[in-house]
Amino acid sequence: MQKIIDGLKVQTAEIQRGGGEKSIAREHARGKMTARERVAALLDDDSPFYELGLFVGRGMYEDEGGAPAGGVVMGLGRVHGQLILVVAADATVKAGAWFPITAKKNLRAQEIAMENRVPIVYLVDSAGVFLPMQDEIFPDKEHFGRIFRNNAKLSAMGVPQIAAIMGSCVAGGAYLPIMSDESLIVDGTGSVFLAGPFLVKAAIGEETDNETLGGAHTQSDISGVVDYKMPDDATCLATVRDLLKKRGPLARYGFTRDTPASPAFEPESIGGAFPESRQMPYDMREVLARIVDADSWTEYKPGYGQSLLCGTARIDGWVVGIVASQREVVRTSPPKGKPPEMQIGGVIYGDAADKAARFIMTCNQKKTPLVFLQDVTGFMVGTRAEQGGIIKDGAKLVQAVANSVVPKFTVIVGNSYGAGNYALCGKAYDPRLILAWPTAQIAVMGGAQAAKTMLSIEVRKRKKQGIELSDDDQKALLHEIESRYEEQTSPVYAAARLWVDEIIDPARTREWLAVGLEMADHNPEMEPFRMGVIQV
Repeated sequence: MQKIIDGLKVQTAEIQRGGGEKSIAREHARGKMTARERVAALLDDDSPFYELGLFVGRGMYEDEGGAPAGGVVMGLGRVHGQLILVVAADATVKAGAWFPITAKKNLRAQEIAMENRVPIVYLVDSAGVFLPMQDEIFPDKEHFGRIFRNNAKLSAMGVPQIAAIMGSCVAGGAYLPIMSDESLIVDGTGSVFLAGPFLVKAAIGEETDNETLGGAHTQSDISGVVDYKMPDDATCLATVRDLLKKRGPLARYGFTRDTPASPAFEPESIGGAFPESRQMPYDMREVLARIVDADSWTEYKPGYGQSLLCGTARIDGWVVGIVASQREVVRTSPPKGKPPEMQIGGVIYGDAADKAARFIMTCNQKKTPLVFLQDVTGFMVGTRAEQGGIIKDGAKLVQAVANSVVPKFTVIVGNSYGAGNYALCGKAYDPRLILAWPTAQIAVMGGAQAAKTMLSIEVRKRKKQGIELSDDDQKALLHEIESRYEEQTSPVYAAARLWVDEIIDPARTREWLAVGLEMADHNPEMEPFRMGVIQV
């Protein structure tokens, strides 16, 4: 585990350099802070920064020079003790231009702000859409324009939005800061306009420059578009802090929180509770003992449906319901006269799905947030499982997860395959945060099964073309398929595409869940819980 974490730290350091030392020096020469320096100056000195989407864009857009962190820094931190979400454009990466994944990351930030009603601060410094890829970012529902729609929705919800224009802000992007509740602009470096000087010249023949067209003097003293004119980055960020401090109180839902207590075992020892091989069984209770408050675990139906653990606990005092994969191999308690059956670890059986569905419904009735821990290879297959109604049991669990109205949080600790990903609240089921350990793997099925399946398809395809593959050819092709599949199932591949919000150090799982629960408590509203039609 530690080797994997150390490897991720090397990648993290590389990503955090953004566009590189030359680009950073260029920003400093212009009197500007970098995106990460701005975030650090905005947050309280003692505030951790819970960065989201650090690995976004990793391995993507290599032909265009790459997009470290998607060209934007995003995460949770505190200003005067208050939790906020900050989104800072990184001008060292293609002058802050928006790649398709940049738009997806910004939309995820707004989604988090909407769901949790947490204040959001935009630090704007962007050259606008990356034009060579405009067809992948401009016109669709989840593209660039959705950001301004979300600006309007957030404002209508009463979610505080503050935008600081600390560099370029061009074309459609100009609407983001001006549709925020309050806006600031830095004199000399900040500018905001619908069309830059070159486009103005081409469109109407007018000769102008950035400052005259949309600099701080124009947009604050003449047009009145921007609310506050600032002399430099430091003053601008100090003023944002001041504005956040002087707003009125935010409502809370009031989820139950008791006095926090430390876990029974040190969180730093969590790696020792997780096996090196993903084929080895282990007891998820040992992992939970390093996440939940000591003596707070109350297990639900412990002797029934043992391939999933369900129970209530406290995390840093917050009361939660937990649904977790159980990879420890167990023997079922069969009906009288039938032999016990050995269950396969990591597989969801029908009785476990039925148990978890009922537990989730109970948590919704009690207004208790849910935490899912995934190390799942899918639902049980085979004649016995099908005749036992595994599909209806799985559908019942998916119904409960999909219709759940309490805040949900997902941590992928190991495998996350197929319908198991869905049933235990994968990204498609709206977790408030979805986090992955470095040991996570996300795919439609396990690598060995998938590779053999794809090999069989390829062999049949070539046979139809009159090509017979030798044993050596098949081994080479299998190796190629396995290598490609292994790359696509890695947590970095998933995080690059925002299938997960962040890859975290397992020792910080408790800390991340605690800040997520605090964030979720910002939303004072909750819809009534309703279930759809289910097979019984």
